[in-house]
Amino acid sequence: MTLKLTKVDDLIRHEHAWVGPEDKCFFLREYTARAGYAHGETNDIISNLKKKMDRRGKPEWRWKEWAIDRVGRELRGVIGDKAMRTVTIVPMPPSKCKTDPEYDDRVLQIARIMTAGLSCDVRELVLQRESMPAAHECEEGQRPKPADYFANFYVDEDVATPVPTRILVVDDVLTAGAHFAGIKRRLLERFPEVILFGCFFARRVLPKAEDDFRGFVPDQN
Repeated sequence: MTLKLTKVDDLIRHEHAWVGPEDKCFFLREYTARAGYAHGETNDIISNLKKKMDRRGKPEWRWKEWAIDRVGRELRGVIGDKAMRTVTIVPMPPSKCKTDPEYDDRVLQIARIMTAGLSCDVRELVLQRESMPAAHECEEGQRPKPADYFANFYVDEDVATPVPTRILVVDDVLTAGAHFAGIKRRLLERFPEVILFGCFFARRVLPKAEDDFRGFVPDQN
């Protein structure tokens, strides 16, 4: 399978409520929500990528490390070394802040794998003031909104110079897009002239009707 980046356009934007027509967001794969790791290769990668930090030190932890490496290498392959040297790469902050025992820096690790051996500008420009619930663990209607993320995000002034001109925000999964909308607002407030892109390993797609009936066997009587 040949992988390439796809832009979030008018055909699919309605599935990502907080991504606007002016946003330059791209994704590599599609992840089917609620379908489990056995649904396909992408679901398997994402399931391993999101293993919780309390699994560290257990035999299964190697699969999280495998997934981080796989995601980083695939994104590097489709973006290209030359393009990555032209942007400031900003990993999306995880849901937990650095002082939280559940803090998971997988996206930062992905960014480092993407740029290994290259002279690239990778910066944790945006941090969180406090931990927030993971969006995928929240019930519909209770997920944080872009304004919640904006309020919780802050620019780390220790790494704010030199002023970036082009920012590539990297994240693992695009769902509704609230994280991206929040970090975009925070970055543009601080760097109003910057050109900003979003790059996601996968976008979430909702199960199709046929997926809901997978494994269903009609009564033969």
